[in-house]
Amino acid sequence: MDFDRYADPPGSWSTSLANVAEVMIPCLEAAGARSVAEVGAYAGDLTVLLADWAAGRGGRVVAIDPSPQEALERLDRERDDVELIRQTSLEALPELELPDAVVIDGDHNYWTVSEELRLIAERTGEGRLPLLLFHDVCWPHARRDDYFEAAQIPEGYRHEQIGDRGGLVPDDPGVAADGLPYPRSATAEGGERNGVLTAVEDFVATREDLRLAVVPAFFGLGVVWSQRTPWGHGVADVVRDWDRNPLLGRMEANRVRLLAGGHATRREAWAAQERLSKQEVVLRRLLDSSAFAVAERLSRLRARAGIASQQSVISKEEIRRALDD
Repeated sequence: MDFDRYADPPGSWSTSLANVAEVMIPCLEAAGARSVAEVGAYAGDLTVLLADWAAGRGGRVVAIDPSPQEALERLDRERDDVELIRQTSLEALPELELPDAVVIDGDHNYWTVSEELRLIAERTGEGRLPLLLFHDVCWPHARRDDYFEAAQIPEGYRHEQIGDRGGLVPDDPGVAADGLPYPRSATAEGGERNGVLTAVEDFVATREDLRLAVVPAFFGLGVVWSQRTPWGHGVADVVRDWDRNPLLGRMEANRVRLLAGGHATRREAWAAQERLSKQEVVLRRLLDSSAFAVAERLSRLRARAGIASQQSVISKEEIRRALDD
């Protein structure tokens, strides 16, 4: 596969699963997949990658997203091997002809992911579960819900949201004043019925034949498969060295800390710039103020008379130089 791993600018959040294509594509190939459904396609970054891969196999990609971006809409118009379904996953999955693989990267909360898995499992017998690929099984949404529209989540599964109270930083289970902005995420991390990984783990625990691998990179790739499928051993071989790899885990932990730290630094810079802008407005008003001109002349007269120090006199010229620097 030709994949530009530098498509995201250095230092960006790198939110697309396309960043872990070197693991995803071999998993799809090991499973013999030809048809893929992508839940939460957004702008189609991953959709393009999947469609290009599937094209050489006579395959097809179904993108499910209730609010697709223009790039995804255009992809649907231009490619016959891409079908866009403008519905939520819970509306689309009961009617969809189940594909060989399903990518779940939509609404990142326990209830939605659990329902998506229930709908898929109810339509498959033992040994017939599609290959399941998940995003955000690491920080921040492994153990913390996020809601596209909280009102759609049943009350017993809905956590309080952050709103404008701050954001998220690694190793803080609460809310940080200068954290990464996730206003629709839960205010607290952890506990029951909270987070994508929690939902996936609870689903896997219901069946002895299921296995889960977690690749700790770019917010985490999860892979779930049944050992009773003819291709299960092949997928296991692909993910063996990636699964919970400690080196990857440390690199991802460092990456998200740098993201959070960089955001905090930018917030401080924005605040400083705002203060400077306000100060500049005041200083320029002083330059145009006749009252300040009078005060400047009086200060100089007082300094000459020995009543005040010459150093205490602030002139318009000094203000101009400060503004021009």
